[in-house]
Amino acid sequence: MTLLTALEAPPERSYDDLPRLMSLMTGDEKHSAAATSTLDVLWVLYDRVLRVGPGSADDPARDRFYLSKGHGPMAYYAVLTAKGFIPEAWLPRWASYDSPLGHHPDRVLVPGVEISSGSLGHGFPLAVGTALGLRAQGLTSRVVVLVGDAELDEGSNHEAVELAGALGLDNLTVVVVDNGSSTHNRPGAIAGRFVHEGWHAAVVDGRDHTALERALTARIEGRPTVVVAEVEEKWA
Repeated sequence: MTLLTALEAPPERSYDDLPRLMSLMTGDEKHSAAATSTLDVLWVLYDRVLRVGPGSADDPARDRFYLSKGHGPMAYYAVLTAKGFIPEAWLPRWASYDSPLGHHPDRVLVPGVEISSGSLGHGFPLAVGTALGLRAQGLTSRVVVLVGDAELDEGSNHEAVELAGALGLDNLTVVVVDNGSSTHNRPGAIAGRFVHEGWHAAVVDGRDHTALERALTARIEGRPTVVVAEVEEKWA
């Protein structure tokens, strides 16, 4: 079977298939905590929220998803496989020298990946720029970017929060997966930092698919949205 055929007619997969798909990616340096903490958010986004699929990955009107927390891409690769962007046969070769699936996702090598990421503080500012560009083009597409709570320690993210709020980028949603790994943040204080800059904020259980869907589909006119998805602590 050719790669093209595999992408055109992927087998039907569900959320229950994700642990098996992730188990195919073996080896060291998997950043397992980073990967598993994002699993439910990623699934809900691609299964219920984002207007994008293998057939529309190059459509200018598609929704965009940016994984800024790119150092734990295993769950991302599993979801992209489940949704037909990449073939399952790629997963066992994860992180090998000739594999397109690296420790950080590469937009040139992996279908469906919008940005090459992993350098913390990189994806959020890019998402702000993309959201502004889409608005300038008159497109209603949404931009969703996933960051980690510790990633918000990076100063570039604070500038992005301020600018997006000032510009009223209501086509931008930031998902903060909070697993208690931030060095400087006070527990429960993430949402308030965004609200102060004019954002709409929701704090939800990061494993509750219904709550995630409700928060991620919200769009408040004139205000960007942040969804703080709380999961089990990294070191618990």
